[in-house]
Amino acid sequence: MEILLALIIAVLTGVGVFLTLRARTYPVVLGLTLLAYAVNLFLFAMGRLNVNMAAIIQENAAGYSDPLPQALVLTAIVISFGMTAFVIVLSLKAYGELKSDHVDGKITTKDGGNK
Repeated sequence: MEILLALIIAVLTGVGVFLTLRARTYPVVLGLTLLAYAVNLFLFAMGRLNVNMAAIIQENAAGYSDPLPQALVLTAIVISFGMTAFVIVLSLKAYGELKSDHVDGKITTKDGGNK
């Protein structure tokens, strides 16, 4: 199971980096979202989630579940949501002003050249 989770994180990271390096804004947004998913899975994997353990350390508890990974993932989800909303609004504003979704603002002609 650990190998499967590691492969999923690696694929999400690789595809996220690949899409982030594209020249259009929509793939960049998707790439950043996939990178955020990879980070969330990585944080969960590093936390080694325990089943049937106390969430709060008590005197009679033999073991406890570490609440830090869940708190970090919740924070990462909120940050990635805000970042995604900002990037979408930024790309819509750039498209409205430049009439192009190219990240450099270049307008691509139908024959493949740049203006």
